[in-house]
Amino acid sequence: MQARSLPDVPELAEAASDDAARSDPQHAHRLRLVGAMAAVLAEKAYSTVTIADVARQARVSKRTFYEHFADKEACFIAVYATLSDIVLKATFDATAGNLPWATKLRASTRAYLSTLESQPALTRTLMMDIYAAGPEALKIRRQVQKRFADQLRRLVALSRKDGPKKTRLSQAMATAVIGGINELVLVAVEEGRADRLTELATTADALLQGVLGS
Repeated sequence: MQARSLPDVPELAEAASDDAARSDPQHAHRLRLVGAMAAVLAEKAYSTVTIADVARQARVSKRTFYEHFADKEACFIAVYATLSDIVLKATFDATAGNLPWATKLRASTRAYLSTLESQPALTRTLMMDIYAAGPEALKIRRQVQKRFADQLRRLVALSRKDGPKKTRLSQAMATAVIGGINELVLVAVEEGRADRLTELATTADALLQGVLGS
């Protein structure tokens, strides 16, 4: 199954469709600002981004920005959460169909890596700057990590229907596995390999096999 790509930042800026704009103009404006922040983050570090940058990219006033976000941290968090949802859905979609469990697991890992790889500049900024965006950003990061860990646990639980002797995966171990894969990604990003993250697939597979015996 072909992995989903992160939206090009101009596409994310236009994420509010005509239908959405008609039914909820305020939501459309919020999506436009999220897309604008994503576009700016793809070009510069979070620490140097200003609200004026985002408003200019979104072609709205700073007043409109403040109608939707308290500050640039809140907008950054919205970008992080939005793109995390896209990546999570890509990993879920990769497990669809009547495939062997081990194949689904590998497909999920590759979907995760290839989706992040599809927008290397944005991935780099989000992964590096989330630590500098304040305590609320770190809280959201932990929530996102838990969602990925929960999804992995559900996939393992489904596998036990076909093989009850398969290893159970505790919440702590799932968190450790997801954390390990993310650390591999972070190191690659730091080394300038954000556009080659799928090269990590073999190592990630070995980690999962070691833990799960799959």
